[in-house]
Amino acid sequence: MSGAVLRYSLPRWRVTRWLADAGPDVPPEIRVALIASLYGTLPIFAGGVINSLAVSFLIAWRIPTLPFALWCAFEVLCCGIRLVVLIYARRRAARGASTPTDLYLLLGVAWAAGIGAGTFLSLTSGDWVVATLACLSAAAMVGGICFRNFAAPRMAGLMIGLTLGPCVLAAPFLSEPIMLITFMQIPFYLFSMAVAAYKLNAMLISTMRAERENAFHARHDVLTGLSNRAGLAKAFATRFESETAPRGLALVYLDLDGFKAVNDNHGHMAGDALLQLVAERLRGLVRSSDIAARIGGDEFVVLSEQTERTQLQRFGERIVREISEPYELDSGHQLAIGASVGIALAPEHGRDMNSLMSAADAALYQAKSRGKSLCVIAGQRSVLDARVSSGRHPRLQ
Repeated sequence: MSGAVLRYSLPRWRVTRWLADAGPDVPPEIRVALIASLYGTLPIFAGGVINSLAVSFLIAWRIPTLPFALWCAFEVLCCGIRLVVLIYARRRAARGASTPTDLYLLLGVAWAAGIGAGTFLSLTSGDWVVATLACLSAAAMVGGICFRNFAAPRMAGLMIGLTLGPCVLAAPFLSEPIMLITFMQIPFYLFSMAVAAYKLNAMLISTMRAERENAFHARHDVLTGLSNRAGLAKAFATRFESETAPRGLALVYLDLDGFKAVNDNHGHMAGDALLQLVAERLRGLVRSSDIAARIGGDEFVVLSEQTERTQLQRFGERIVREISEPYELDSGHQLAIGASVGIALAPEHGRDMNSLMSAADAALYQAKSRGKSLCVIAGQRSVLDARVSSGRHPRLQ
């Protein structure tokens, strides 16, 4: 699984869903990526764990009282469980199984609360060395908390508050009135760091949206929204050339008959509108597991895992029949075109995209040379006419 992108489960509990919420308009795939980022940045996780364990141990060693011993024990237990849950979640994600995201998020909050509790104990101990060490440790943790958890800004804000908030709570118990300045200092610092977390989160989501839009446009036709040649080639490689791919595929090559006349007589805007309507019908014809693509001009391709010849013949005939029905444009024009289909099978007619396209193109040429509005499977002797069902002949080129 090296190099594979791990997919972690979204939180299911109400409190953890609230903590990890990234906003109302964030797509599900980005939410999943944001959750995955909370499991990442292992060096920061390791640095925070080592620091909190070292500080709690040193302070408990310097002041060997029950409160500090309990704090040190809590840090050891919490950090140990967090590490176990993290490793367990990564292994589950590598297998594609659900992950304990809710527990993982709550353990992060508990760890921050433990740091805050230790800081409170250290400030009220009267030992300035211990207080200085605890406060430096808590302040150092804030940067890592913000950077590691800005994918969930609410959680980052809560963790920062639990880490530094106890400094404010401890101020009234100290004999130095000057420490009351923390009532102004800490809330302002917490607010600024929370704002930073939200801004980083917004930047991350914006970047993710842009990356996904660019990836979508790189593999999809701008006019119709169907896959383009690049998307079709990627789908073919995924579905046929990978180790877990099905044994066979069918490539259905569709070419519109009479489309040039539409452009010549009604203009390219009408032609574009017609192509969009054809794509809409094609989406309704294919199965959810099929890939429909526009590979240029008035040429379309469907990549299907259906390989039984009789079913493919019926599927091709249905495409011819449905695509040849008249179209009503927004301008009020009613247009009619035809469709011819050629079908090739993998691995029978080739094991690569170019071979399949060539075989399907040859079958398509047979369909056009025998009168158009036909479906021909490569290597098939008999040709069935698909025009009989509607009783209406489209205007052909």
